[in-house]
Amino acid sequence: MSEPADLVVVGAGPAGMAAAVTALAGGLRVALVDSGTAVGGQYWRHPPEHARTAVPTEDLHHGLRRYHALCAALSAGRAAGRLDLRLAHHAWSAVREDDGFGFAVHAVDRSGAPRETAVVLRAPRLLVATGAYDRQLPFPGWDLPGVLTIGGLQALLKGGGVAAGSRVALGGTGPFLLPVAAGLAARGVEVVTVCEAAHPGAWLRHPGPLLRNPGKWAEGAGYAATLARHRVPVRPRTAIVAAEGRERVTSVRIASLAPDGSPRPGTERRVEADAVGVGWGFAPQLDLLVPLGCSLTDSADGNAVVAVDGGQRTTVPGVYAAGETCGIGGAALAVHEGRLAAESVLADSGAAPVLGNKRLAAVRSTVAAQRAFARAMALAHPIPPAWSSWLTDTTVVCRCEEVTAGAVRAARADGAHDHRQVKQLTRAGMGWCQGRMCGPAVHCLTARGRAYEPAERLVATPVTLGALADLDEAPPASADNGETDKECS
Repeated sequence: MSEPADLVVVGAGPAGMAAAVTALAGGLRVALVDSGTAVGGQYWRHPPEHARTAVPTEDLHHGLRRYHALCAALSAGRAAGRLDLRLAHHAWSAVREDDGFGFAVHAVDRSGAPRETAVVLRAPRLLVATGAYDRQLPFPGWDLPGVLTIGGLQALLKGGGVAAGSRVALGGTGPFLLPVAAGLAARGVEVVTVCEAAHPGAWLRHPGPLLRNPGKWAEGAGYAATLARHRVPVRPRTAIVAAEGRERVTSVRIASLAPDGSPRPGTERRVEADAVGVGWGFAPQLDLLVPLGCSLTDSADGNAVVAVDGGQRTTVPGVYAAGETCGIGGAALAVHEGRLAAESVLADSGAAPVLGNKRLAAVRSTVAAQRAFARAMALAHPIPPAWSSWLTDTTVVCRCEEVTAGAVRAARADGAHDHRQVKQLTRAGMGWCQGRMCGPAVHCLTARGRAYEPAERLVATPVTLGALADLDEAPPASADNGETDKECS
């Protein structure tokens, strides 16, 4: 792309892809940035191009027709010289330019590893669609080799057709447990247990959103049929409360839960497993939005999410958001929000809309219905209030800095009332992951009842000093990064 961009989109998952395609259709020049080596994000993750025929993963995906259509539109945009696709680029900061009329996205190009180079992309408007990451709750043994997040297990399957073990135990809460269990079972893995902390009856308190989204329960029914065919035991109101082993995990302890989430006495049992996947929903990736000053709002799942209006505009003029940054809701919702956000960009830029009034109204209605479903899902699958009763004082909470639950509890007793103060007293959250793994758990241990807001970070991802030193010589935004169209196939 030889001319400056009209819009920078950070994140090439479902929301970012849809936003970029809509903006391109409206005549804008777009720079699309993603840390991955191919578009699609975590949802449409695939094996490397050269391995796709040897490692079939098509059955693990939904909406592949939509994915391929978006890929084709992006490829056409590149061929026309209006899309600057920056893959393997990690955005570490987004700031408003000194003139107040645009934004600069600072990224590091890691496509030529181990050498990192600094890149700065500029545009008058910025759309953030950075998705989310697994939310984890610690338990004794969660730091053993072989204990992964649910998302980690799914990434191994989608990205390489790899199963983490031959006997796998899954636990946590939420519908995401089902596709992971089904994908593992379909590949010959013995899924020894699926422990769902919530009770299925919780959905009966929110029947409306479920009935208005028949595709969701039809999808769930398909997973249930797969699990039944492979005789996978699904245990409601049950949790993995400990993992055991020496060099790696060899078994888990599971227990039935009381309504508050505490283990019922006498129900604990041991299940042998050589791999474990645990997930308690997701936390939105807000690292670029918080330093820009975008307002946050509470969501039903206990997270703070970016506040947007009906057109996906944040409270900072010129900044838009779509997908999981606005609340966890799934890929279909993310696609619609991406389109909606791009339509707002077009309107605010004085460009003609892509969707007509009738289609735009339909997209808005779909977003509202799917957001209602997401809220009902969060209410039906909450974090158990008494989950911390699973922890001993020696249980590691912050794995980077080896801070224990006992140290966090002591900090709270000394007056720390949120994860930021606990970090100052214990170093929890100061390690390599910058609190992404332990932040929600530390918050739950110290500030029950309040939504988790991530700490403001001026540097969103680790950057080498060499890349920072190169900032004055960063390539202009119009430089092509040399990626080929096959990355969008």
